Amino acid sequence: MTLNVNIDHVATVRNARGGMEPDPVNAALRAELAGASGIVCHLREDRRHINDRDLRLLRELVTTKLDLEMAASDEIIGIALLTLPDMVTIVPEKRQELTTEGGLDVANDLSRFKSLCEKMHDKNIDVSFFIEPDKKQIDAVLECGGDMVEFHTGTYANLKAEEDIAKEIERIRLSALTANAEGLRIAAGHGLNYFNIKPLCRFNQINEFSIGHSIISRAIFYGIENSVSKMIEIINESK
Repeated sequence: MTLNVNIDHVATVRNARGGMEPDPVNAALRAELAGASGIVCHLREDRRHINDRDLRLLRELVTTKLDLEMAASDEIIGIALLTLPDMVTIVPEKRQELTTEGGLDVANDLSRFKSLCEKMHDKNIDVSFFIEPDKKQIDAVLECGGDMVEFHTGTYANLKAEEDIAKEIERIRLSALTANAEGLRIAAGHGLNYFNIKPLCRFNQINEFSIGHSIISRAIFYGIENSVSKMIEIINESK
């Protein structure tokens, strides 16, 4: 299991003042030095997190894996095809949301997502889909030609009752088994932190975790390198 670090919220802090600091590109490089296996960023249509300059520099400087989260809009698809990240993760996007609120409904627009996969594959870019842990969506990703799924763990992260948490963990486990059996690589992300990630680390079908907010929040007090290495330590100890 590996850790990919989302550096969007470093950009959020920078953008609050409209200046140049803190620089999300600097954060990405420090995360790599601390052991991160990949860097994740979300180029939103409204540019509320990273911007085009950030993405260009990230592509030049990231030496692990650059995963570009993106909506399936013509503008962002065009940018991805020019920038050539190692992977794109297709996510739903609404202008009014604070953060991504759920998984993408791939099954509802198969032809559109199949075309997207073909365009990315022509440029040797892998395609992941951010979906709910659900067999219908897994099947849709396979039909589209996707390489990977990232299970939305926000529902799990927000639950309070132990019984509900146990049910959601089981749903993730069964979906991971299904996706793995079909040959898909598997990531998990959204709302994961230094505590609730531990049960998911026991599922060896999950190849990667994508975590941003919790790491960046801890980095305010302990630094980005310490916060990344601590998350990696927890993942390794919880397997």
